[in-house]
Amino acid sequence: MNRIKIIDLGFLDYKNSWNYQKELQKKVLIGDCSDSIIFVEHDSVYTFGKNSDKSNLLVSKDSKIKIYETERGGEITYHGPGQIVCYPILNLKNFKQSVTWYMRALEEVIIETLKLFKIKATRKDGLTGVWVEDEKIGAQGVRMTKWVTMHGFALNVNTDLRFFNDIIPCGIKDFGVTSIEKIIGKEQDLSLVKEHILISFAKVFNIKGYI
Repeated sequence: MNRIKIIDLGFLDYKNSWNYQKELQKKVLIGDCSDSIIFVEHDSVYTFGKNSDKSNLLVSKDSKIKIYETERGGEITYHGPGQIVCYPILNLKNFKQSVTWYMRALEEVIIETLKLFKIKATRKDGLTGVWVEDEKIGAQGVRMTKWVTMHGFALNVNTDLRFFNDIIPCGIKDFGVTSIEKIIGKEQDLSLVKEHILISFAKVFNIKGYI
């Protein structure tokens, strides 16, 4: 497998990083850029998937937190400081042309990453994402154009989980939300978590290296 380009946008607002994704996806589609993984940390925002139930937002649109309606799959979620968002821009013709395989592979990346922190995470039947017991720690939603992906997953690291109180996260009422910091009881180094994500990504996607 060709090596994957790593792009760390640092702290960037949602709209600009969304536009960046779309431009990069266009380049990958026409072969002007290699497969890439984007890391970013956002200001606090709520985002809807394309078929989201708007009633899962429990606060008024007059809230100070910006709200975006996106083209990704999945329901409403929260992005904010202390959360690592990973946007793989990959041509699945270089991997496996299967939406189901890709979604399960992203979950596996999170599960393998959490193993490196000695956290046992699992899937739940019929639900997308990654869980520690009955609390969700990783959410995902993707968009594909001619097998080139965009959007991706969010991993709660040092996230302020109170922001999830104003939504029904991913449209799921029965379970809570957690973070690495909450589980371990200590704030985590985001750079180290990103390194662990890349180790796990290489393992799951059979990537030989990064550029």
